[in-house]
Amino acid sequence: MSILLIIIGISVLILIHEAGHFLVAKKLGLLVEEFGFGFPPRLWSKKIGETTYSLNLLPFGGFVKIHGEQQADQADIPERAFFTQKAWKRSLIIVAGVFMNFILGWLLMSLIFFVGVPKTVLLSQVAAGSPADLAGLKTGDRVANFEKSQDFIDFVNKNRGQKISLTVQRGSESLNIALTPRLIVPEGEGPLGVALVEAGVDKRSFFASLYEGLKNSLLLMWGILLGLFNLIASLVTQGQVLAGFVGPVGIFGVANQAGELGMIYLVQLLALISLNLTILNVLPFPALDGGRLFFILLEKIKGSPLSPSFERSANAAGFVFLLFVMIAITVRDIIALL
Repeated sequence: MSILLIIIGISVLILIHEAGHFLVAKKLGLLVEEFGFGFPPRLWSKKIGETTYSLNLLPFGGFVKIHGEQQADQADIPERAFFTQKAWKRSLIIVAGVFMNFILGWLLMSLIFFVGVPKTVLLSQVAAGSPADLAGLKTGDRVANFEKSQDFIDFVNKNRGQKISLTVQRGSESLNIALTPRLIVPEGEGPLGVALVEAGVDKRSFFASLYEGLKNSLLLMWGILLGLFNLIASLVTQGQVLAGFVGPVGIFGVANQAGELGMIYLVQLLALISLNLTILNVLPFPALDGGRLFFILLEKIKGSPLSPSFERSANAAGFVFLLFVMIAITVRDIIALL
């Protein structure tokens, strides 16, 4: 169920992104030839006015086909073609998709603060062979009756060598688990052999939620940007994908874990994906929206349009590189599941 909700959620993120390009292009009077959800082959289409709306077989993607989108395209109506528009108009159309993903991510983050999430202590890691592992505790378990990690740590330290009983939430289950914190602790581990993380937020008012959502969205995007630079550096210097990054296959695993924690955590995951799309698409890299913006900037500096063959070659090379990265991450995710 969680995976299905994430598939639907990602589809919505795609539609929102493409709707940004679509709405601004329409508003500026350009001819939008097709608004497609998914990638061909086409399953269904209907022409409404001058635009064809299509549903395609491959669901992870979408596109807006604007008349004369590339300089090399034949433009029957030049005044309504994309490449004949002023730089600011083309830039607005390109930025609109990124902006919509940011707005959606911000609103989803704000929803989390508005609804509120009960505070709890989560087990983020369970060391193999530790008392926690032998007792059956698992990563993702929520420890009941504790809101702060330090309170839980103090409780465990006071009871070293004595049997304790913990109530944990695992998905919809409530479990009572007995175990004994060890007196002799291996280096890098605690008495139970677990790593902890605090989860949950206090409920905020409507406007306070918007503020907290915005603040946290900006902080998350900064972290995402740093993570992407580390990913690229890892690929260039080490020839491997940085640990911690997941692709489509890995997202489903994360979604399943988030679903076990509750619906609000799925909302948080979708917010994170939307903000990821915001940062990814704004990077000045060929085949991305940011790359197209960069080409417009070069055009203004140069004083004349870039060569269509150069743009095609750069975008093709960028697409191949991104495809390579995605394949590498997907292969690693699949291996991790085996």
